[in-house]
Amino acid sequence: MEKLTYVDAYRRATENPDVFWAERASALTWDRRWTRVLDTSNAPFYRWFSGGRINTCYNALDRHVEQGRGGNLALIYDSPVTGVALRFTYEELLNQVASFAGALRKLGVERGDRVIIYMPMVPEAVVAMLACARIAAVHSVVFGGFAAPELAKRIDDAKPVVVISASCGIEGQRVVPYKPLVDEALKLAHHVVRHCIVLQRPQATAALLPGRDLDWSEALIGAQRAPCITVEATDPLYILYTSGTTGKPKGVVRDHGGHAVALAWSMSAIYDVHQGDVFWAASDVGWVVGHSYIVYGPLLAGCASVLYEGKPVGTPDAGAFWRMVAEHRVNALFTAPTALRAIKKEDPGGGLINKYDISSLRALFLAGERCDPDTVHWAQEKLNVPVIDHWWQTETGWPVAANCRGLTPLPIKAGSASVPVPGYDVRVLGDAGTPVGAGTIGNLVIRLPLPPGTLATLWENDEGYRDNYLTRYEGYYLTGDAGFIDTDGYVWIMSRIDDVINVAGHRLSTGAIEEVLAGHPAVAEGAVIGAADALKGQLPVGLVILKAGATISPAQLRAELIDRVRQQIGPIASFRHVAIVTRLPKTRSGKVLRSTMRAIADARSFNVPPTIDDPGTLEEVTGAFKNLGYATPAGS
Repeated sequence: MEKLTYVDAYRRATENPDVFWAERASALTWDRRWTRVLDTSNAPFYRWFSGGRINTCYNALDRHVEQGRGGNLALIYDSPVTGVALRFTYEELLNQVASFAGALRKLGVERGDRVIIYMPMVPEAVVAMLACARIAAVHSVVFGGFAAPELAKRIDDAKPVVVISASCGIEGQRVVPYKPLVDEALKLAHHVVRHCIVLQRPQATAALLPGRDLDWSEALIGAQRAPCITVEATDPLYILYTSGTTGKPKGVVRDHGGHAVALAWSMSAIYDVHQGDVFWAASDVGWVVGHSYIVYGPLLAGCASVLYEGKPVGTPDAGAFWRMVAEHRVNALFTAPTALRAIKKEDPGGGLINKYDISSLRALFLAGERCDPDTVHWAQEKLNVPVIDHWWQTETGWPVAANCRGLTPLPIKAGSASVPVPGYDVRVLGDAGTPVGAGTIGNLVIRLPLPPGTLATLWENDEGYRDNYLTRYEGYYLTGDAGFIDTDGYVWIMSRIDDVINVAGHRLSTGAIEEVLAGHPAVAEGAVIGAADALKGQLPVGLVILKAGATISPAQLRAELIDRVRQQIGPIASFRHVAIVTRLPKTRSGKVLRSTMRAIADARSFNVPPTIDDPGTLEEVTGAFKNLGYATPAGS
């Protein structure tokens, strides 16, 4: 395929998307060629490669084996928390996937059935995902750190026939039993799951319920290797739930055809990695990064993908990432700015970097939240490679804005996500829907249709897709992010325009946390905002009002609220700061002034809203934030 410059690729994708994406699709193996590249017949529910038939697992595994690359390295598993390191060739990974797919078929899993995967970072998680794709089942991976009530919500929404889990996960030095969480979620859920497959790990074994639960190895007994089942390009590959799920969960649906085309091309165009290269996304399979760039993207491109069960610091030290790069000859590393800030905090001089030969590393990519310029500059200086901050979302599935290293590497502007990726028409609109000028902050939107690989809809909730993303500005997808585009066309992401906060790259709903606080018997009302944090990007901070007559001590209440959030949302929320107040700042109509409170907590200037009911509430909130260590300018 012809190598394009960024300008040529962007122009072609914009002016003639049918031709552009048909050329990209030709790199894959299709069971039947599409009849329409872009299907606009049911706009704004656009579909890509209608009429085409494909299998994602075949393109990720079988294709490489059949073309003589079965001995190439496919997956590198490195677990410093267990001391285990394993390598799988494409042929070895294919054998495991085909066998486990047969085990699922033996349990009655059919085309279109849903399977929930609640797994730690172990090779079996990758095997399970690909096995589902192989037999046309729809997988939904739930991050293992989520509490039982959150898992139950997803079970009720997806209605899986099988849940695949493990006896435990390992968080740093702490073993986290998974099976009790799964058992509790299955009790809470209204939907009845027929089978639960459990991978028993030596760090903690799990009790199995006869008739429902099967050991992973037991499930494989007598299973026949399953062949790939061809599916429509527009059929769902997976459901991935995103934040804001206090009501009906928002299950992002990804299709087979457009997803495979976009991810395969992104590996070369954006990350400049190719067949035989080693790519490491230091994320989790429970997040979209893990789906796109631990599992599907690298394997579609014929790369070796790294699966890491560890932390950036503490397993054993802040040199963990650089050991990984050196030992596995990683060519491109993708991580969250939070991880980089944690490493920088522990090793500001970069002494641990110098212990390792990281000469294989060609670039470092960052995403999850905006990376501060200081951290970008630090990494560039210490690593001596380009450090690329780029922007995308669970919903888009692959980058919206990036410095496309495989097309035309552009100058790096620290703090910017670089330029729109070919296929994305990014605009900045004011609240009234009119375009704003260069350098002016507004609402970031993408002109429809979205390119291949992005969300097709929400699971069994077309109206929710329309209401959440398409109605605010006709003809545009609302990203929910605020920012600006400068005179050079670079995109700058500055904040969220709603109340979803970003904690270490994990998007969490403040509304969901507020619901947990309000469920405490002593709490009358509460509000949660995301306060800026130097390490994690944002941290949730809560304010609560006590019910009249409540006699609980402030210390006991704080401890119980923190524990409630941990149990019902999960430890990933990092909820540690909550204060008791007598009133919350509100408008006269009763709306809590969260944006004003965020400004107070972050020690930013703000104008007192003219609709405020009682300006005196701001003084009390400021005092509460100060007592929690916020509302004080840095350096004061």
